[in-house]
Amino acid sequence: MYNVRKALSEEFLAIGQFMVNVYAQLKGFPTAEEQPEYYKMLANVGSFTTKLGTELLVATSSEGKIVGAVVYFADMRYYGSGGTATRERGAGFRLLAVDPEERGKGVGKLLTTECIQKATQSNAGQLIIHTTMAMQNAWKMYEQLGFKRSEDLDFMQGALAVFGFRLMLH
Repeated sequence: MYNVRKALSEEFLAIGQFMVNVYAQLKGFPTAEEQPEYYKMLANVGSFTTKLGTELLVATSSEGKIVGAVVYFADMRYYGSGGTATRERGAGFRLLAVDPEERGKGVGKLLTTECIQKATQSNAGQLIIHTTMAMQNAWKMYEQLGFKRSEDLDFMQGALAVFGFRLMLH
């Protein structure tokens, strides 16, 4: 039903706007006025791909519509979050966004399992992610996939508490 692939550079602006729209609709998540730099980063999400081993992945419907996206980092040095995550060895992903109309249909899980496969294939050892209270549905999915809360990765982004998770890979 859905296809996951590496985003094309000509899609970067549309994916950035998609992410801005998705995050702006999250109940309890800071607004663009409250965190303008964060929304600027979302809008320019394609710029992450200039870093070695960093990929912007998209999930598309059978009609080719973008229904989800995520940024995968093979090297945590380029992860770009607060806290200690950028000093960790392993891989990570962040900025997972799913079209609100497609939630609950497996899009987020599909993107997450693609990141798990990439990290496993590259012998990353672990996969690190961050989430917020506004993304409680994602927490359940991450835990079902084997991610464990890692308080050592938590940090504050302004007034927003950000919570770390890690998946140890074998």
